[in-house]
Amino acid sequence: MASASSLLSEEQFQCSICLDVFTDPITTPCGHNYCNACITQHWDSSDVCQCPLCQESFHTRPQFSVNKVLSEMADQFRKLKQLKQTSEASQEPHAEPDDVSCDVCTDTKLKALKSCLVCLISYCQTHLEPHQRIAALKRHKLIDPVKNLEDVMCKKHDRPLEMFCKTDHVCVCQFCTESDHKSHQIVSLEEECEGKKAELGKTEAEVQKMIRERQLNIQEVQHSVELSRKYADTELADSVQVFTALISCIERSQAEVINVIEKKQKTTEKQAEGFIKVLQQEITELEKRSFELKQFTLTEDHLHLLQDFTSINTLPPTMDWTLVLTKGWTGQLSSYVGTMRTAVAELKKTLTHEMEKKLRDVELRSVQQYAVNVTLDPVTAHCKLVLSKNKKQVNDGGTAKNLLETKKRFSRTLCVLGKQSFSSGRFYYEVQVKGKTYWSLGVASESINRKESVTLCPANGYWTLMLASNGYRYKAAADPPVVLSAKKELQKVGVFVDYEDGLVSFYDVEARVHLYSFTGCTFTEELYPFFSPYPNYDGANSVPLVISPVNHRD
Repeated sequence: MASASSLLSEEQFQCSICLDVFTDPITTPCGHNYCNACITQHWDSSDVCQCPLCQESFHTRPQFSVNKVLSEMADQFRKLKQLKQTSEASQEPHAEPDDVSCDVCTDTKLKALKSCLVCLISYCQTHLEPHQRIAALKRHKLIDPVKNLEDVMCKKHDRPLEMFCKTDHVCVCQFCTESDHKSHQIVSLEEECEGKKAELGKTEAEVQKMIRERQLNIQEVQHSVELSRKYADTELADSVQVFTALISCIERSQAEVINVIEKKQKTTEKQAEGFIKVLQQEITELEKRSFELKQFTLTEDHLHLLQDFTSINTLPPTMDWTLVLTKGWTGQLSSYVGTMRTAVAELKKTLTHEMEKKLRDVELRSVQQYAVNVTLDPVTAHCKLVLSKNKKQVNDGGTAKNLLETKKRFSRTLCVLGKQSFSSGRFYYEVQVKGKTYWSLGVASESINRKESVTLCPANGYWTLMLASNGYRYKAAADPPVVLSAKKELQKVGVFVDYEDGLVSFYDVEARVHLYSFTGCTFTEELYPFFSPYPNYDGANSVPLVISPVNHRD
């Protein structure tokens, strides 16, 4: 069953003058109810005693007595309302240190729900109720709770800051727009906020863009670290291989020296055994002669002593061991020293050769790790050149093809560029030149002259190596050209470029030897791999230039 409070509404116990629950209610002759004080004050301020609701007039002011039944009911309703408000307040959240608290709460401060710009007070849900019920209070401007309400009020006019002056870029009240900012461009706070929000949106988008850029930068750095780790592992493995090979070489040389010394020792011991045997034989002969001499000194046969004296008194034949031993053992010691010196010299020579070989190998491997996939660009190829289907080979076909003439195509010289271009970092590729008698290859700037014959040199945008004739006269096309001392015919040439360091290097891949480097170059535009197979010269130079896959473990 519904409770009594649920069947009653506040309007039944509300004075139409003060809009609050009746206090000492009275009833007019026309049947309407008012607070005694409210109707008395209303008629005291009026010349006519008239009911505020039905407008019925009374010639004389009615005499009232308090409607006890209505008064008791109003008191009970007021108590019920207070209990309800107390119950609701107990369910409202308490204000935390960072929250705006209700200014009306006395004991436990509740969290404010709204702030009133007219009252300059913040209210919790319970104390906000009159602003949601009483018509006069409903006209007050409510905003989200603000701690310092004074900051949203005009210091000069004590009015809410509801407008924005775009001229002075300040918040103003209505009175400010009619005085100090009268001729300025004024808009509502909402309109200005929408504009500011749009600007903030753009800024936020820019911030997001910066975040994405930095995330990409992080990825690039992480990728660089991974590459660095990969290169470091490769170089570490190469260095271990180099030192392992050197240690192996030292061990072999040590074994050879030990073997030579042991052989020398065995020879010495055998020679010593021969010396000892001869010495022992001489000692036996000398001991025999000593015995004979003693016998003659004791003999009484004077005639026999005198007759044999000459033969007995002569020493038996022996070797001059002082000379033999001095020369023999001194020579033996010199032989040891000579052996050691020879072994050390051979070891030094071997180590130097091995070290140079390994270092050359490490150097080539270190640049091979920057290998890129290069293909030929038919758009740049001279009309006589023939390119393979995979765009990896080029040679002179002898007959000019009817091709579209473009600014990218070489018109006078048999040249072609790689399709890939590079404007930063490092790159490496290899070209097979085996069997050719003339060729030129390297890198070229994008802006090179492709319509006329020009000298291949850095000043004209070319950094190349060439074979000038079948006499193996290899040249670096510097200014002036540098003739290289190649010991044998080149089979495959490696080209390495470090854009930032201004370096272009060439390598003999088969011999793993560095051939030449252009250093201190200043690159300001994109670089392209450059190839010139030269004319075939009646078949003598018909072999194509071939872009080869890089074998990192050749």
